[in-house]
Amino acid sequence: MIYLLIGAGFGAGAWCAWRGWRPPVPALAHALVPAPPPAPSTPLASGPDGWSARLGRLSVPLLLRCRLPGRKVAADLRTLAVPVERHLAEKATAALAGLLGPWLLAAMAAAAGPGCPLLLPAWGSVALALALFFAPDLALRQRATRYRVDVRHALSTFLDLTVVALSGGAGVEQALTAAADAGHGPAFTAFRRALRQAEVTRTPPWAPLGELGERLAVAELSELAATTSLAGQEGARIKASLTSKAATLRAHLLAEAEAEAASATERMSLPVVILFAGFLLFIGYPALAHALSGL
Repeated sequence: MIYLLIGAGFGAGAWCAWRGWRPPVPALAHALVPAPPPAPSTPLASGPDGWSARLGRLSVPLLLRCRLPGRKVAADLRTLAVPVERHLAEKATAALAGLLGPWLLAAMAAAAGPGCPLLLPAWGSVALALALFFAPDLALRQRATRYRVDVRHALSTFLDLTVVALSGGAGVEQALTAAADAGHGPAFTAFRRALRQAEVTRTPPWAPLGELGERLAVAELSELAATTSLAGQEGARIKASLTSKAATLRAHLLAEAEAEAASATERMSLPVVILFAGFLLFIGYPALAHALSGL
C-alpha cells in the first residue's frame, strides 16, 4: 500500500511539473477576441455557493488547467446559467468524498472486528472517486435536457399566442411582448428578458431571441429567429411564417412525446417478462430436480 501511495505521489508531482513547464498558451486569435458579455441569469441558477462548492474551491484552478469542463458540459452550464467554478468545485468535492469513503468504511470494519485487505479499499476508493467525479455532469445533463424540453414547449405556446395577437391587429413587437407577458415560468421569463433587451438596444426582436436560442442550445428558437428575420427583410408575412413554425414545432413535440411513451411502455414490459420467467422457474424446478435425482 505504501508503494502505491508513493507511486501516486510521484506521478502527481511529475504531472504538476510538466504542466508548470509547458503551461497551456491560448492562441493569439482567441486572446484578441473581446470577452462576450455575461449571460443573464435564469431562474434555474442556484443561489449562493453551498458547502460542497466552498470545500472544492481550491482545486478549481487545477481543473481549469486540465481544460475542464468539456464542450458539452460547458453548453449545459450556459443553458442553466451555472458558474463554471461552482460546478468544478462540486466535482472536486464529490471525487474527494469518493476517495475517502471506502477508507472510512474499512477503518470502521477494522475497529469492529477483523479488517479487510488494504487492496480492496484502495481500488474501491479510486473507482468510487471516478464515478462521483462524473456524477455531477450526468445530473447537469439531465437538468439541462429537461429545461430545453420546457423551453421548446413554451416556445410553441409563445408562437401560438403571438399569432393570435397578430390576428387581432397588433404589431410584431406588440404581439411578441403580449405573448411573452401572458406566460409564466423560466422560459417565458427568458423570452421577456430577450424582448426587453431588444427594446432597450432598439434592435429587431429576433436578434436577442436568436442569441437566447444559441445560449440555451435550442435549435428551434435559433431557426425561428433566422426565418422570421429573413421574412421581414424580404417583406413576407410574419404571421404566415410564425404559424408554419408553430405547426412544425407542435408536430415535432408530438412525435417526441409518442416516442417517449412507446419507450416507457417497453420499459414497463421488462419487469413483467422477468416476473413470468421467475414464475416458470419456480414451477419447473421441482420437476427438474425430481428428474435429475432419479438418474
